[in-house]
Amino acid sequence: MTQEILISGRNLTRHYLRGSETVRALDGVDVEVRAGESVCILGPSGSGKTTLVHLLSALDAPTSGTLMLGGRRVDGLSEHELVGVRRGLLGYVFQQFHLIPTLTVEENVALPLLFLGRKAEPGELARVIDAVGLSDRARHLPKELSGGQMQRVAIGRALIVRPRILVADEPTGNLDRQTGEAIFDLFQKAVREDGVALVLTTHNLSLAARCDRTLTLVDGKIVG
Repeated sequence: MTQEILISGRNLTRHYLRGSETVRALDGVDVEVRAGESVCILGPSGSGKTTLVHLLSALDAPTSGTLMLGGRRVDGLSEHELVGVRRGLLGYVFQQFHLIPTLTVEENVALPLLFLGRKAEPGELARVIDAVGLSDRARHLPKELSGGQMQRVAIGRALIVRPRILVADEPTGNLDRQTGEAIFDLFQKAVREDGVALVLTTHNLSLAARCDRTLTLVDGKIVG
């Protein structure tokens, strides 16, 4: 059975003005990601990876082109409208953990639900914390955790909203190989079992090879 297309971008551009110069961060990119599929975006610094990730996670809007997320057209939307698109549809895992230092692991994981106006069901919260391997750390503060454990909290926070699209921007960049691979296993579990569409950027080619597809960006264009 063909899986639903959750991300569809056609001829996406993103241009910035830098003084009198126009910077073409993205220059005519086509991208499509289906439910239950993992796609890795590769490219050197300055290739447009971060710009593309920001578009695909509704954190920015394209200068031109069409972009559909979860079946809704989002190009041309205001920031207020993009916030509405993000809610409940997208989960984010970034290289920086952005945990609240005064909240416990379970409180940090449950935090996104407050912004969605949803109550944290104890069973669901426990399931997610167990899935990221932190059941024995649920009442600990971030300062009592290792870097790998803090990244797992960030993943739990992304998964608790049951996103249809999960965006992970260099999520293993600060982690050792073993921890990075364990975290990637969590992503793949969400893809296989929950039908999540995963968009990942990484410099780790062994992790990239485990994705269903890779897109290589150079100078704002997909070259492979």
